Amino acid sequence: MNNRYLEKSKLSIFVSYYKPHWKLFALDLACAFGIAGIDLAFPMISRYALQQLIPAKAWAAFAEIILLSALLFAPRAFLQYIVTYWGHLLGVRMESDLRRDLFAHLQRLSFRFFDRTRTGHLMSRVVSDLFEIVELAHHGPEDLFISLVTFVGALAAMVSIEWRLAAILAVTFPLIVLFMGRRRQSLARTALEVKKKTAVINANLESSISGVRVTRAFANEGYEIQKFEEGNKLYRSAKGLSYRAMAVFHAGMEFGTTILNVVVIGAGGWFVMRGSIDYADLIAFSLYVNAFIQPIKRLVSFVEQYTTGMAGFERFIELMRVEPEIADRPGAVELGRVAGNIRFDDVSFSYENDVSVLRHIDLDIPAGSTVALVGPSGGGKSTLCRLIPRFYEIAGGSVTIDGADIRDIGLASLREHIGIVQQDIFLFADTIRENIRYGKLDATDEEIAEAARRAHIHEFIASLPDGYETNVGERGTLLSGGQKQRISIARIFLKNPPILILDEATSALDTATELQIQRSLEELSRGRTTLVIAHRLSTIMNASEIVYIDDEGIRERGAHAELLAKGGLYASLYEAQFAAR
Repeated sequence: MNNRYLEKSKLSIFVSYYKPHWKLFALDLACAFGIAGIDLAFPMISRYALQQLIPAKAWAAFAEIILLSALLFAPRAFLQYIVTYWGHLLGVRMESDLRRDLFAHLQRLSFRFFDRTRTGHLMSRVVSDLFEIVELAHHGPEDLFISLVTFVGALAAMVSIEWRLAAILAVTFPLIVLFMGRRRQSLARTALEVKKKTAVINANLESSISGVRVTRAFANEGYEIQKFEEGNKLYRSAKGLSYRAMAVFHAGMEFGTTILNVVVIGAGGWFVMRGSIDYADLIAFSLYVNAFIQPIKRLVSFVEQYTTGMAGFERFIELMRVEPEIADRPGAVELGRVAGNIRFDDVSFSYENDVSVLRHIDLDIPAGSTVALVGPSGGGKSTLCRLIPRFYEIAGGSVTIDGADIRDIGLASLREHIGIVQQDIFLFADTIRENIRYGKLDATDEEIAEAARRAHIHEFIASLPDGYETNVGERGTLLSGGQKQRISIARIFLKNPPILILDEATSALDTATELQIQRSLEELSRGRTTLVIAHRLSTIMNASEIVYIDDEGIRERGAHAELLAKGGLYASLYEAQFAAR
């Protein structure tokens, strides 16, 4: 992981995302400066016309001044176009960079992180949070810059017209700034709360949509609606508090800026009546008061954007500072030709620090052999297999492949040599071709078809109206369990790894389909080091070795006939399973 997320402050990280787009950022600010300059020039031009040209009835010069003012607003419109279009493009590009970095970071996090984090929460951070961050990235510096230029310019102009009126404003303005500072804290708290409640709603929505078939099967639609509505109420409540804080903020700011106009008209009228200034000065000063108020209103907008944007950015940084538990060691090597000899040497592991799943496991798996893992659920069979590709990190001992500790092997290289077929098959919402191609991204159509033939699924695919271009639906819902399983097997054939893990690959299938799939799995296992996790003992009786494992560790190991003759735990499991038939 890039250490800058740990070592640098949030603000410096935020600013760093401008660097690749600094030219566009500079263009945006330059155009914003031009807009502010034109806005500041207009009241001074008006004052000159009111004081000099109109009293002198200099019609020609007055017409020229009016024409010049009109001409000034043409380039202003062009500058506004650049600020609006290219400024938003700057935001979009930064949003793309943020999303790219966040997605890449998520790809590096361990299974343990995803075990503990709901998908809806992550979706909220990748989508809605980033949008508000980018609104701040685009409008924030622009609003601050224009506000600063306009504020300083308007103040200088007002001092030159009547310094006493300017002094009155200078005394009033800090009260508004103080109000803004205090209310911003309230806005920040409520904005962060809204972010959290939005994430909860997204998580509930993702879970409900993914489990809609289970919901229908149990006729629990009403319960799901009620559960969603509870989250919706929490969101509504948080949003209400946010809008209340925003309303107080806006109302206070509106009152403060309106009072400035009242103060200027009151004090200015008094100065006019005393003869200290004329009407032209008062009108010009009033125009500059409006110019002076605009930065305040922009600052109000900035405070809102900063509050919501930084709330999102804080959540972005929080996620980016989650360090991957599993990463390449310095000097990690690439695997060359793999024979496939796997050794577990005194391996221990726990998902939680106080609950051990595996304790001091020793196991040798010779290259090219088929080793079956059997035993009760929760005994650690799947966990043992997940340690080989380093989906989880062992707590003690070592796992080696051909004598090399897997922690000294690059993760990508390690996982390229391991193929996994699971009970719960995941297919992407794409075509059959692309789902098979996932095993080897540069595979040709001929290689994909050959892999499908070896998985005994080619004939079925060819019989479909769209053939390999058939879309499988969300998670493969348009296919049967056996069809999905064969596509996953074809994917492994295409990958062609020397080490194969079959994690209850047929336990969810009916007997007839299981027998058909078993042929594909036997062909897939030929010549590879294979670990098979199975509850149906009929599928592993021909394994090179059968290992019985439970929460006490490896209890028995040997060939099928040997273990039956021993009359131990495996024999009891075998008799219980076949007696049930």
